[in-house]
Amino acid sequence: MLKNWWGKSRNPQASTLRRGAGALALVLAAASVAAGCSSAASSSDTKSDDKGAVAGADALNGKGEVDINFWHAMGGTNGQALQKLVTEFNQDHQGKIKVTLNYKGAYDTALAAYKNASAQQRPDLMQMYDIGTRYMIDSNSIVPMQSFIDADHYDVADIQPNIAGYYTVDNKLYSMPFNTSMPLMYINREAFEKAGLDPDKPPTTLDEIMADAKKIKATSGETVQYGFGASLYGWFFEQWNAVANQTICDVDNGRTGRASKVQLASEGNIELLKWWQEMVKQGLAEKLDSNTENGDNAFSSGTVAMSLESTGSLGQFTEGAAAAKNPFTVATGFFPKIDQGDAGGPIIGGASLWVTDRGDSTKERAAWELVKFLASKESQVTWHTSTGYFPISKGALDDPTDKQWVSEKPQFETAIKQLQATKLSYATQGCSVGEMPDIRKDVEDAMQAAVLQGQDAKTALTDAEKKANEQIADYNSKLGG
Repeated sequence: MLKNWWGKSRNPQASTLRRGAGALALVLAAASVAAGCSSAASSSDTKSDDKGAVAGADALNGKGEVDINFWHAMGGTNGQALQKLVTEFNQDHQGKIKVTLNYKGAYDTALAAYKNASAQQRPDLMQMYDIGTRYMIDSNSIVPMQSFIDADHYDVADIQPNIAGYYTVDNKLYSMPFNTSMPLMYINREAFEKAGLDPDKPPTTLDEIMADAKKIKATSGETVQYGFGASLYGWFFEQWNAVANQTICDVDNGRTGRASKVQLASEGNIELLKWWQEMVKQGLAEKLDSNTENGDNAFSSGTVAMSLESTGSLGQFTEGAAAAKNPFTVATGFFPKIDQGDAGGPIIGGASLWVTDRGDSTKERAAWELVKFLASKESQVTWHTSTGYFPISKGALDDPTDKQWVSEKPQFETAIKQLQATKLSYATQGCSVGEMPDIRKDVEDAMQAAVLQGQDAKTALTDAEKKANEQIADYNSKLGG
């Protein structure tokens, strides 16, 4: 889940898609080899009706103005930025393509709207959040982005490989990344300095967070009440597994086949919840629930000195810190590890763009034209500097306008370095399973049971794991095959 910048927001799978262009496969394969996952075999339960053939660019010739309905989940400032880009696209394609934006509410609401819509009611282009990926693949309702990439020999070399990696299953890019964020550690610079700590060298492990929190708590005259405080948010739980280079789902996090189970009650995850329990017990961490607004407010108000959130909260935090009762400066660090030896990296969050299979090749082609426009370096510079979402384009970060924006917000450089330092692996691609939204909620229930109610960490996670696996089994049985 992502926040609005400067505020809050929170077709059947193909057995073989043509890989004529090969660019995406080369980019991802190179990263995967380095990470030890060189080749992903196709799933044995992959559907056979390949949506590989798509219309060429001439499909729009002589068709007049093609209307495209685009469902999205961007409210506030983000919605305004998206409207600006779509208006520019419509002006450039006047008389040929006209895009109408349709805001469907927050991510969960947008997913529900898509699920409840009939084939005729569905949009031509859909923005879907990260954990809705597997459902979209399984829905029999989309045209894989790889089909257009191959048909047009579209060069994907500019797409950040770790970002493309999340939306790639069985070596096929199913959707085009659009709005992307990464998790960061946020630091109250003044609280660190008063405690004799270096805010430019933030803690990197759970043990280091605890040690720093103790020093902050012991600081005479410090107005910060707790050294640490973060929401018991399932996305953070997933990040700790990825940073530990551990998959949550079987069959390589659902990347080389259909996932049938998850492992939540692992040694590392139990250690994580026990650490959190101890932090609360010692008064080093504020007792927060899974509502991210509560966690965000705890940091921006100056109540806690360290917190966790996405890059999308940077603007909100810097503005809140400046307006706090005791104003402070925000610093950032990499998302922390459970143990020092953990060699993975965080998973990207956000959403991507999906072309819907409406049985109309002209509309599919028009939607693809919009996708290419939104994914371009120029559009990504505008999107990044208007919203704070991480640009999917590597070239965007080298653009003078983008560089100027980053120079004015040096805290964002941490996200750039963290993404570049993360090797693409099955763990850092994230778990691809159709019931992921519900599984994330199961995890949050376990975290709250352990940290807020004092339940045994292993028991809480084992219960969540059992429930999640029952949900996956039910989902897979409904798919059949």
